[in-house]
Amino acid sequence: MNFDLSPELLALQERTRRFIAEQVIPLENDERQSSHGPSEALRNELVARARAHGLLTPHASVELGGLALSHIAKAVVFEEAGYSWLGPTAMNIHAPDEGNIHLMEEVASAEQKERWLRPQVQGHTRSCFAMTEPDPGAGADPSMLQTLAVRDGDHYVINGLKWLITGAEGASYVIIMARMEDGSATMFLSDMDREGITLERSMDAMDRCFTGGHGVLRFTNLRVPATDVLGEAGKGFRYAQVRLAPARLTHCMRWLGQARRAHDVALAHASTRRAFGKTLAEHEGVGFMLADNDMDLQTARLHIWHTAWMMDQGHKCNFESSRAKVVCSEAEWRVVDRSVQILGGQGMTAEKEVMRIFTDMRAFRIYDGPNEVHRWSMARKMVHTVGQAGSAA
Repeated sequence: MNFDLSPELLALQERTRRFIAEQVIPLENDERQSSHGPSEALRNELVARARAHGLLTPHASVELGGLALSHIAKAVVFEEAGYSWLGPTAMNIHAPDEGNIHLMEEVASAEQKERWLRPQVQGHTRSCFAMTEPDPGAGADPSMLQTLAVRDGDHYVINGLKWLITGAEGASYVIIMARMEDGSATMFLSDMDREGITLERSMDAMDRCFTGGHGVLRFTNLRVPATDVLGEAGKGFRYAQVRLAPARLTHCMRWLGQARRAHDVALAHASTRRAFGKTLAEHEGVGFMLADNDMDLQTARLHIWHTAWMMDQGHKCNFESSRAKVVCSEAEWRVVDRSVQILGGQGMTAEKEVMRIFTDMRAFRIYDGPNEVHRWSMARKMVHTVGQAGSAA
């Protein structure tokens, strides 16, 4: 693996860094935000700024208007975008849209791409991904899907309840994961204003960086034409892996930017704030925390870059993306937690950006599967590999 970045990628990194500093961070205290995320008006302004700077939806294909970034290039650019909690929204690379765009590019038909994907890549629309359900439905275990799709002539009729659906309020379309009568799963595309879809409420959550918040969606006799099946019927679980492995990694990239921001704020504070006759950074206890921050940031970055490099070589990286997700979410969280501690009283108030990053980031250890599930999954694959080796011997 070559750690040298091309001149073109270095230029894009610097362009993204300047864009975030000059066009996005000044809007972080804009009043057009609530506990359920940036308003549509604020999002539209951010998107317009990214569009004007040629940085909108950079991971999408050139054909659709993006920059067709490789996974390594995404690692570099997404980290810079994540330096502000509004950066991913501005550049149209936030969850769930980033993952949905990737999935749609891989699986959707030409007609579906023109109808739903192209306007999304251009920043005119948003989407949501409806898989998670209340008990006894699917959560970390997707095989527990309760939402049911039944074939009825040229349509499917879908009934079920979903929750924790990020970006549901204001989304133009939804990708619905539903169980078939034979026990398989299928993904369906639907406009959100179709009869049979009800946004029952937005859930109060720790984070507030996602436009549209986290909603509860009910599907009541929703009729979806068979032409709006995403990919092939019965392959929903397979397509979920197409989406989830890269999406786990892009979460790591974006949150790395936020962790780096928290560390930068803490480092600047520790370098100037004096106590007991010297700066905080000169006290060994604080200095050790700063050093640990640097090590955790570099550990996370190397996991991201290595997994991204493997994906660029054509590997699926289901195991490696799980490993990166666990390592990065915990390392980046430690950085933010230490930064709060270094800042003292200011760290637990809105006087510094770190409090906001702290409350937003805690959920990362749960997003895209709790870390405990990823550890369990990794262990099963490791044991299975040993078993296969033993059988071959």
